[in-house]
Amino acid sequence: MKLTPGKLAGLKAVSDARGVIAAAAMDQRGSLQKSIAKERGAASDFHDLEEFKELVTDVLTRYSSAILLDPEYGLPATKLRNSAGLLLAYEKTGYDSATPGRLPDLLDVWSVRRLKEAGADCIKILLYYTPFEKTSINDLKHAWIERIGDECLAHDIPFFLEFVGYDTDGGDEKSLGYALKKPAIVSGSMAEFGKARYNVDVLKVEVPVQMAFVEGTKAYKGEKAYTRAEALQHFRDAEQMTHKPFIYLSAGVSNPVFIETLALAGESGTKFNGVLCGRATWADGVPIFARQGPKAFKDWLETTGVENIQNVNKALEAATPWYTRFGATSLEELG
Repeated sequence: MKLTPGKLAGLKAVSDARGVIAAAAMDQRGSLQKSIAKERGAASDFHDLEEFKELVTDVLTRYSSAILLDPEYGLPATKLRNSAGLLLAYEKTGYDSATPGRLPDLLDVWSVRRLKEAGADCIKILLYYTPFEKTSINDLKHAWIERIGDECLAHDIPFFLEFVGYDTDGGDEKSLGYALKKPAIVSGSMAEFGKARYNVDVLKVEVPVQMAFVEGTKAYKGEKAYTRAEALQHFRDAEQMTHKPFIYLSAGVSNPVFIETLALAGESGTKFNGVLCGRATWADGVPIFARQGPKAFKDWLETTGVENIQNVNKALEAATPWYTRFGATSLEELG
């Protein structure tokens, strides 16, 4: 694999000095709006989302190598990122639940060219995906990702692909049944999108286990899907599915659970290359923002929020620089 100048520059921009991606995620839209409204007991609007993103970005980018934002509500926040790198989301939030297969869609008035002009160092796409979906549905998704990969290639900008698994039978993704399926879903997705045809530069992946079902962890809830040894092996098996750099997402778990997850990844010897961590750092502040306002939320971010992200950064000592995936021993070797 050879990195083009633009892709190399983009990856350097979102990495720390060690070559690890220690990025914060703040591209939530629909889910964040619903959370604020629920906690407030009244509607929330675009101004709430813009203000929330600005506060998170202003505080947390002092401790992160990059921030992921959306161009719908996050552009004002891009000016407050303390020199951190910028990833911009290209997909519409959520999916049409009336159509089978959780099909994706792109933002109407955006393109890779426009996202790059808005200051993006990297492009990010979220895709709901499972290798066990009907071939006709996955074929649509594969073609869609090929198009975006080619668009990023044409504009010489890194392409981060985040895939989130689901149960094709409509089962609960927090259930024991899904926990048993998850290792194969994550591994199969990593194998698919690591293929050269997609031109993905970094895979943003779920961990291959559900921590609540890993026996012997603090997160364990009493129902076992895997022993600790089996969980460690699932991490190793997933890593073997791709030669691409990959980073973990926090998938809405609490900060302590995410920290324990990264510790387990480190214990397994998996050479992951960083994180794009959202809700595990700022989600507990949503009720404060909704009920007490922006000033109280900023105070929370400056204390608990900073503590959360510093916990993540400490756990990232177990991560490996992404440039090692290209056979390099330093960033300088790549140019």
